[in-house]
Amino acid sequence: MTLSARFSITLISVIVLAACTVGPNYQAPDTSDITPAKWRWQPAAPRDDASRGEWWRVFHDSELSRLEALAIQTSPSLQAAAARVTQARAGARISTAGWAPDIRLKSDSKREQTSGNLPTPVPVAIPRAGINSFNTLLDFSYEIDFWGKIRREVESARATADAASASYHHVLLTLTGDVAAQYFLLRAADAELDSLRRTISLREQWQKLLDEKFKAGVVNEIDLARAQTEVATAKAELADIKRQRQEASDTLALLCGQSASQFRLSERPIGKKAPPTIPAGVPASVLERRPDIAAAERTVAARNAEIGVATAAYFPAVRLTGTAGYLSKDIDTLLTGDSRVWSIGPGISVPLTGWAVIRFNVNRIKATREEAIANYRQAVLAAIRDVETTLAQTRYLHEQSAAIDDALNAATRATDLIRAAYESGSISYLELLDAERTRLQADRQTSRIAAQRHITTVRLIKALGGAW
Repeated sequence: MTLSARFSITLISVIVLAACTVGPNYQAPDTSDITPAKWRWQPAAPRDDASRGEWWRVFHDSELSRLEALAIQTSPSLQAAAARVTQARAGARISTAGWAPDIRLKSDSKREQTSGNLPTPVPVAIPRAGINSFNTLLDFSYEIDFWGKIRREVESARATADAASASYHHVLLTLTGDVAAQYFLLRAADAELDSLRRTISLREQWQKLLDEKFKAGVVNEIDLARAQTEVATAKAELADIKRQRQEASDTLALLCGQSASQFRLSERPIGKKAPPTIPAGVPASVLERRPDIAAAERTVAARNAEIGVATAAYFPAVRLTGTAGYLSKDIDTLLTGDSRVWSIGPGISVPLTGWAVIRFNVNRIKATREEAIANYRQAVLAAIRDVETTLAQTRYLHEQSAAIDDALNAATRATDLIRAAYESGSISYLELLDAERTRLQADRQTSRIAAQRHITTVRLIKALGGAW
């Protein structure tokens, strides 16, 4: 057999062996047993990179849009998530280095003194000598990926990078959702402040009127004391709502990466406009859009590839090494033809001991994959819970909003009638106070429910993975 034929056979054998990849090929975990068929949920096929757009614009609030843009630009938590993505992508690129040979250029020079009393089996007088040595060498090293260890490392690193990217989008979605939720809480506080200020103004007018009537002997001191109590109580409630608003403002400042001491938002009541409606049928694609589910699924893929990396330790490692360059005792003759040196040859490393350690490590990696699968299923269940809960909240808050609107209208009408009756002297001041308390409670409840409806819509958008 000729040399070229032998080389061809050897090359073909290497290619065939290199095509082997130990470890299980990845299959996405089955979640058909936990996903509701009525939603026609899709099997996990992560689409966390799909464009979600600026979903908060559906609320048509320019101030909210400004805060969202500020948070995306300056939030430290989002910047940290972006840095983790960069790290993971760099790690994925590093993992591909195993596919290329390691080539290094080495150059050194030295002078050494030999011994005149070297130990030899035959007594020989060897004079002492000083020797110069100069060399410039090119070292070559390459491990043949017979068992697919490097391929599995690359597969794992790329899946880890994908998981980091999905986690970034999850942080982004959580951040923008939290900004919107805090914003609507703050606007609800603004509405309550407006209602309380109007109530305080009205009660102070009544207190002044009753004070004049008391001095004139028309009313007793009990009615005046009650009026003073109601004014003081309303002012105490006003201070409490101011505190709540400041807390919401400070939280918004943190989310937007701003100093709480310098963050200010002017007051603007939330109003009674209904939040946007989520189109029917959207939940069918939620598994493909939620970034936390995508991150969990990519983590499963990474752990699965690591099984192949660990399994490859059972098999021999084959490495090609070589050296070529120049070696001389004199610097003047270093780069001449007679100073050329080279060596090349394969090396093989076969594990003869430590098989138990390898087996335990493989079992450990398999257990991490099972953990990742459990976390993935948990993420799917959490997604189902989030969507079901927010859909129910949306429905019941709509019903509650309609009922409290009716209650506010009725309380306002009743207060007007009772005020007129009190002014005519047919009922006591206590009845008027009860009517005003009921109207104020319904008015404040209206603002709170309006905020909760907006916040629930934000949560539903988050549950669906962003804009639809």
